Amino acid sequence: VMLKASEGGGGKGIRMVKHAEDLRTNFIQVQNEVPGSPIFMMQLCTEARHLEVQIVGDEYGNALALNGRDCSTQRRFQKIFEEGPPVIAPKEVFRQMELSAQRLTQSIGYIGAGTIEYLFNAATNKYFFLELNPRLQVEHPVTEGITGVNLPSVQLQVAMGIALYRIPEIREFFGENPISAEPIDFMKQEYRYPTNHVIAARITAENPDEGFKPTSGKIERVKFQSTNKVWGYFSVGANGGIHEFADSQFGHLFASGRTREEARKALVLALKEIDVRGDIRTTVEYLIKLLETKEFKDNTIDTSWLDGLIREKSISVLVDPQTVALSAAVYKAHSHVLTHTKDFIESLSKGQTSLQSLPSMLSFPVEVTYDSVKYSFAAKLMGPNYFLLRINGQTISARIREQPDKSLLCNISGNSFQLFGHVEPLGLRMKINGATVMIPTVYNPSELRSDVTGKIVRFLQQDRDFVEKDEPYVEVEAMKMIMAFKATESGVIRHNLSPGSIISAGDLVASLTLKDPTKVKQISTFSDRLQSVPAAPSLTGAEAAEAIRLALDGYEQEAEVAL
Repeated sequence: VMLKASEGGGGKGIRMVKHAEDLRTNFIQVQNEVPGSPIFMMQLCTEARHLEVQIVGDEYGNALALNGRDCSTQRRFQKIFEEGPPVIAPKEVFRQMELSAQRLTQSIGYIGAGTIEYLFNAATNKYFFLELNPRLQVEHPVTEGITGVNLPSVQLQVAMGIALYRIPEIREFFGENPISAEPIDFMKQEYRYPTNHVIAARITAENPDEGFKPTSGKIERVKFQSTNKVWGYFSVGANGGIHEFADSQFGHLFASGRTREEARKALVLALKEIDVRGDIRTTVEYLIKLLETKEFKDNTIDTSWLDGLIREKSISVLVDPQTVALSAAVYKAHSHVLTHTKDFIESLSKGQTSLQSLPSMLSFPVEVTYDSVKYSFAAKLMGPNYFLLRINGQTISARIREQPDKSLLCNISGNSFQLFGHVEPLGLRMKINGATVMIPTVYNPSELRSDVTGKIVRFLQQDRDFVEKDEPYVEVEAMKMIMAFKATESGVIRHNLSPGSIISAGDLVASLTLKDPTKVKQISTFSDRLQSVPAAPSLTGAEAAEAIRLALDGYEQEAEVAL
C-alpha cells in the first residue's frame, strides 16, 4: 500500500509499505513530515508511468488542456526528470486523459493553472487518477517549451477575468487567429500537436552515493551557460548556500530538440558543462549516467525504475582506486606545503626567524586510506609546485598549477589531471577529472556518526538495546524529509544524543559495543606498485637544466644525474 499525506508533496509525506510490520514506522514518519495533515492509505500501483495533464480553468466555466508531461523518473516519489509531450501514451489515449482532466476541472469550478496527475500502464493503456495539484509546478517550462504558451502570464490573465479563448497564445496553440475573440469549445477542438520534445532535469543538493541523502552547506561556485537548445536557472549563486531546512532542489535545466533523442543528447552535453563547488554534493554526474542508460533511451522505465537502480547501486561513477589514492596524495602534498608556507610567512611577519619548520615542508609523509587500503607515500618538494612521491620503491613526479577557482591542473608522471578537493567532517571529497569521489576519514566502527545536518526525531531502540547490522537505529529530519540511519555493525547501542538534538555531518550520534570485533573489516597496507603510473623516462636536456637550476635555488635535487 501507499501512505500519503494530503498536504504533502515533492516526495514529502509519502511512503510505500510492503510489510505489515513496517506500517507503524512509516505512518509515524509521514505524520512527522507533514504534521496535522490527513493521511490516505491507497493500493500500490506497480509498473506504472507518472503522466500529468496541464490544465487551466477560468471563471466562465472554460477548461483546457495544454498537453502534458511524463514524470516517471523518480526517487523517493520525487521527480528527477520531466519531459513532454508524454510519447509513451498513444495520442488517442492521452486525448481521453486530457478530456477527463478538463471535465474534472469544470466540475469543481477550478480557476487558474493546475495539474491533473495519472498513473498510466503502458502495457494495457489504462490510466488511473492520482491527484489534482492546484498550483503551477516547477516543471511548467516543459509545457511552455512544447506549446509556446507562457503559463505564468496565462495565470495572471485568468486572475484578471480574461476568458481563456481571448488569450492570444492559447488561440495560436489551438490554430486560431490570435487577435480574434471568437469563442473556442476546448472540449471539442484539438490543439496543434507539439513538433518538438523537451526534457528537464532537476539539480539537487543530494549525495547519489548514499541513496540520494540531502546535503547542505555553502556553495562557492556555480558555472552554467544557457544555449539555444538548453535553458536553465539556479536559485543560489557563488558564496550562497543551502541550509538544512530548505528543499534540496536549487536548479533546473530544460533541453529542447526536434525529437526525444535530440533533447536527451542536448541535456547530457549541458549537464557535462555544469560545475558546482562547495560543501554540498550534487546529482549532476549521476544524472548523466541515467540519461545514457538503455532503459531511458528506449523509454521503457516506470516510477520504480530509479529507486531500483539506487537500491542495487547498479549505476556509479567509478574511478580506479589507485588513481584516487595518488590524486589524493598529490592534493594533500600541495595543501601541506601551502599551509606551512602561510605559517612560515606569518612567523616572519612577527619577527620570528626560526627555520625549524622548513625541513618538514620540504620532505614529509602522506597517508591516504581508500577502499580499505592504506597507501603510505613519502613526499618531497623539488621546486615550486613540483613534487616527487615515493611508494614501495616507485617514484612519481607531479607538477601542479593552481587555477583561480582553486582547482589544480596536474601533470602526474606524464598524465594530465584536473583535481579539486574539499575537506569535510567525514573526509576528503575529491573531484578527479569531473568524477566525484569521497575519501572517508577512518573512524572506529563502534562509532555511529551522522553524514547530514539536521535534527534527531527519535531513536528506534532503547538505550543499551541490541541492534543488528544494517538495521535502522535513529530517524533524522533533514531538508524537510525524515530518513533512517542504519547501524554499520551489530552490537549494543548507546545513545550519545537525545531526540530533538541538532546534528551536523560528522557528529557522533550513538556508540556500539560490538558483538564480534573480529568481523570488522580490516585495513590492509598497499605493498605493490601503482599500475596506472608509467615507468619514469630518462631526463631530457631541458629537465636536467631545470634540476640544476632548482638545486642552485636550494631545493634538494639529484644534481649528479642531471649533470
